[in-house]
Amino acid sequence: MDLHEYQGKEILDSFGVRIQRGIVAHNAKEAVEAAKQLTAETGTGWHVIKAQVHAGGRGKGGGVKLAKNLKEVEQIAGEIIGMNLVTPQTSAAGKKVHQVLVTEDVYYPGDSETSEFYMSVLLNRATGRNMVMYSTEGGMDIEEVADKTPHLIYTEEIDPSMGLMPFQARKIAFNLGLSGTAFKEMTKFVMALYKAYSESDASMFEINPVLKTSDDKIMAVDAKVSIDDNALFRRKKYAEMRDLREENPIEVEARAVGLNYVDLDGNVGCMVNGAGLAMATMDLIKMAGGEPANFLDVGGTADAKRVEEAFRIILKDDGVKAILINIFGGIVRCDRVAQGVVDAYKNMGDAMKVPIIVRLQGTNAELAKEIIDNSGLAVQSAVQFKEAADKVKAVLS
Repeated sequence: MDLHEYQGKEILDSFGVRIQRGIVAHNAKEAVEAAKQLTAETGTGWHVIKAQVHAGGRGKGGGVKLAKNLKEVEQIAGEIIGMNLVTPQTSAAGKKVHQVLVTEDVYYPGDSETSEFYMSVLLNRATGRNMVMYSTEGGMDIEEVADKTPHLIYTEEIDPSMGLMPFQARKIAFNLGLSGTAFKEMTKFVMALYKAYSESDASMFEINPVLKTSDDKIMAVDAKVSIDDNALFRRKKYAEMRDLREENPIEVEARAVGLNYVDLDGNVGCMVNGAGLAMATMDLIKMAGGEPANFLDVGGTADAKRVEEAFRIILKDDGVKAILINIFGGIVRCDRVAQGVVDAYKNMGDAMKVPIIVRLQGTNAELAKEIIDNSGLAVQSAVQFKEAADKVKAVLS
């Protein structure tokens, strides 16, 4: 589950990480009031207005701007709220901005004593350990740094039995070229950041940039945070932060009915049970010359109602030209799935506008094939993987 910048900063602040202070505003009037409050609390006269959307590169799309007075705060906030912000991480249509974060300006005109760093905490899947990834090249696209100057990216792996040790935090501060007060502040920052990551059940914390101010304070100027969905049952406070407006509406609808669905850019819908079989089915579609339109796992209870819900979700994608159902009948009997497919097909009527290939293997597979073949519907059955692939290829050609 992705969070907005202001939400990520709230979590950081709760763990003692120094942040750039800000207040959320949902319209231009609220933005002005937020700026006034920040001025009273911090003394800042300038403010940064930041669009709150789940996408990076907001500045490149015009979603982050500096306001030098209250009139500019009102004007800029009014321009950003309601706009469709297009960034390198959004579609061509962009994302609609519903709110902005009005922050204190922590950069002082003519100040050459500030430095920007990149820092993230995430899982290294190759080693199964958490790691801190960091660089002296903050404020830039980390992908560009990795491509052009990979030697400027450092990693520090964390022993899961020990957690982040103080000597590792000092090593990070040293590699960033810090000394004196800034060195000590960065050490504290790193320790607090890792604690926030581990104790919030996050899958990623990314701070770009981490700022060293001219008076040697270390603070998070930005925050990109993802919380592990599987941990939300014990992180109810964080679960309440979910902004469904930022998520794919089809995926939101699928989650509401208990389906594991991921939207993809393809032309063949996939209905399977089990993540491993889903991945194999997607490979099968690729080998047949198609492109998977989705990942959809119906789980172990593929009855008529669940299959019908899955059909309706898949067919919301206008790019789907065929549907491949590939289910192994272990917990669920194949004949029940087959009857579910037939019943769902009849219930949906004219909505079933694309060819359907069904491959059912496992308990009562032969009976399931008979049900499909004798249904009189435009549903094709398959037994072998290759046979399913050939039929997908045929309907696409």
